[in-house]
Amino acid sequence: MAQNIALASLFRLLEYTFSNEVLLNEALTHRSAAAVNNERLEFLGDGILNFIIAARLFEQYPDLDEGDLSRLRASLVNKDSLADIAKILELGQYIKLGSGELKSGGRRRDSILADAVEAILGAVYIDSGFDNCRDLILRLYKEKLQNIPDVQALKDPKTCLQELLQSRRYPLPAYSVLEVTGKAHNQVFKVECSIEGLDCITTAQGKSRRKAEQAAAKLAIEEVSKKMAS
Repeated sequence: MAQNIALASLFRLLEYTFSNEVLLNEALTHRSAAAVNNERLEFLGDGILNFIIAARLFEQYPDLDEGDLSRLRASLVNKDSLADIAKILELGQYIKLGSGELKSGGRRRDSILADAVEAILGAVYIDSGFDNCRDLILRLYKEKLQNIPDVQALKDPKTCLQELLQSRRYPLPAYSVLEVTGKAHNQVFKVECSIEGLDCITTAQGKSRRKAEQAAAKLAIEEVSKKMAS
């Protein structure tokens, strides 16, 4: 009875009732808990989610190019966004985890919550088809689709720096790794960003080359902006 009451609460939040609750059970089962788990449904749900959000953004923003649409979609379907939805649905209390994950706080881990949302979407598709799955996605994303972030704010520093330089016909930046320290599993990269002709050289560190380059680009944007303003 307690399980039925719990599922009834989840169904109300989803505004969807499963015909086959076995699918929901699978969607809520983490790989640490059983051999039959939600990984395959997660794969399916991820593909459907990306398509539905892409289609809605395509309709909603007819003037945006492919790059901007991709950034918007990424901001909506990433781990953080999915975890937000999972918390609204209170999914943490339903997810079945192995003892190790339970002890380490798996019910609150964003990656596990995000995967469960995608798995539920895959389960809904199998349970009742594409249209119902699309309707569920659009319900869950209604508020996020109504409050789309500014596209410019979603651009990473390297992209912003490149666009800034191209707008003034300056050479593109060059990135080079100056130093890598730490053990293989915990390396720190020191990277330099240089812009020929602007006397602009910045350095930054990060846990990956990409993160270090982004940090160096962010510093370079500040330097270039000052030079352009003077």
